[in-house]
Amino acid sequence: MTILDLVGNTPLIELKKISRETPGVLICAKAEFFNPSGSVKDRAAKAMLLDGISRGALTGNKIIVDATSGNTGIAYAMLGAVLGFKVRLYLPANANQERKAIMRIYHADIVETDPLESSDGAFLAAKAEVETHPEKYFYPNQYNNDVNWKAHYNSTGVEIWEQTGHTVTHFISGMGTSGTFMGSSRRLKDFNPSIKTIAVQPDSPFHGIEGTKHMASTIKPGFYDPAIADDFIEVSTEEAYAMARRLAHEEGVFAGVSSGANVAAAVKLARTVPAGSVIVTMLGDSGSRYLSDSFWGFPAEEAK
Repeated sequence: MTILDLVGNTPLIELKKISRETPGVLICAKAEFFNPSGSVKDRAAKAMLLDGISRGALTGNKIIVDATSGNTGIAYAMLGAVLGFKVRLYLPANANQERKAIMRIYHADIVETDPLESSDGAFLAAKAEVETHPEKYFYPNQYNNDVNWKAHYNSTGVEIWEQTGHTVTHFISGMGTSGTFMGSSRRLKDFNPSIKTIAVQPDSPFHGIEGTKHMASTIKPGFYDPAIADDFIEVSTEEAYAMARRLAHEEGVFAGVSSGANVAAAVKLARTVPAGSVIVTMLGDSGSRYLSDSFWGFPAEEAK
């Protein structure tokens, strides 16, 4: 067994205390921080790199390069170490220190881009570098690679279906590349077309929900299809932060900001659905990647 074999098959947690707000409706969450690099992004990163190897596009002399807001970059860095490839990552300069440190520990090369351009700026910079020196790189292009969403079609969606005993009625999740939402939603609807799939969106283009895109104001991923969503629920940055704190205080679940947004949206959804509904959402990563952020309720210096 290697690290590669540990990707996926993450536990499904019942959020029993938070579900008390909506009697008769159960809210569950996939604990994706159990993946070996600590986030849901291990699934797509593994699939894209193994696909590159199988096609002969990723060979020993190529450098893995892509844009990231953090978690996919960490996954690439970990997998590059396992598979024996150099990794170069483009990310906004305001990405937090924990994520940069983890990438560097795995020995990845980091190129920081204009923070005002967010993940779009990192994407354009990585794309320009590959176009200038295509012979040097293997470019998974996580925002436009169908292998991304298919990784979730083949794994995440199947796991949710089986772990709920085929009782899931609603799937709700935020979107970065949108791979998790697109792939899981498609697979769940294949199992049962009556399952409702709801996409979570920040309520503003200027938000602090790390790893989540405000689709109306950003470069849309190539495989993003808004028609897959039966509905959209907006969440504010403050709601996401507050729910991340609640998950730790009430459920003992130390999860990140996008997880807080997902659960906050799941609670909003739970207030509108019939008794007996089973809602599943995603806990995308661990709260340990946000310790230097101040929203936990203590000065950032105390987390060091």
